[in-house]
Amino acid sequence: MDLARADVLDRLERFYDAVPRDGARCEEYDALVLFVREGAGWPFYARPRLDATGHPTLADVTAVRARQRELGLPEAFEWVHEHQPDLLAVARSAGLSVLEAPLMLLEPERLPEPGTFSDVLVRVLDPAEPGFAADIALRRAVAAVGFANGGTARGEAGPAERDAAVAGLDVAALEEEASRVADGRRVSVLAGTPEEGALASGMAMRVGDVAEIAGVATLPSARRRGLGAAVTATLARELRAAGTELIFLSAGSEDIARVYLRVGFRRIGTACIAEPAAVI
Repeated sequence: MDLARADVLDRLERFYDAVPRDGARCEEYDALVLFVREGAGWPFYARPRLDATGHPTLADVTAVRARQRELGLPEAFEWVHEHQPDLLAVARSAGLSVLEAPLMLLEPERLPEPGTFSDVLVRVLDPAEPGFAADIALRRAVAAVGFANGGTARGEAGPAERDAAVAGLDVAALEEEASRVADGRRVSVLAGTPEEGALASGMAMRVGDVAEIAGVATLPSARRRGLGAAVTATLARELRAAGTELIFLSAGSEDIARVYLRVGFRRIGTACIAEPAAVI
């Protein structure tokens, strides 16, 4: 591994470790740390400790999974494969299914204008706007429908499903996102038309001069219109304008990674996301 790439991966490791710490307590299990969220929001994960001297073992994984079950948390683990290559086999031996997601870094000089991809308006959500709270709810509702219908193919789910999803959102989680946008730790965007409403959304988490773009989703009925790429480009431009130096993301599949290649990202590694294998 060349020195420049190694430095980038080290910075991403520190980012992954830092993101949960202001909203979670940390429980250490030898070479792993479990982040237990305190308050509203998505549950966090377990990952390798930054200061661990050894590699995570099957016993470590088993102990964390038992604690996650005890707390009613998802049995979720995340790590960068290039930093912990042995953990892949350990996780699989524990009966976990591992998504090996392309880990991608923005090359700023290759970042296009969002309008290159779509003529649909993409808005950065502004806490000063009177409709801010409703926009946050729409962002999360679009994401809920989009991720419930994964992939890049067009489908039936659309505005009606989005509007139905709004009613089921966790109010405390909405308030948490709004607070993080207001204090600059998060950037959220929506893409849509006056006739159809919100069609695509995305967000970014920022720690210092590093940010991760995540949650980019499009309603299935609005796919194949360039909206995911436009949302991603808008987020990246907003982050760059705010002085963010390192912008990265993880693609859920090779098909999705090809979308991000068009936005100026290149693959630098593999993000591993492990959870219990589905029982068929």
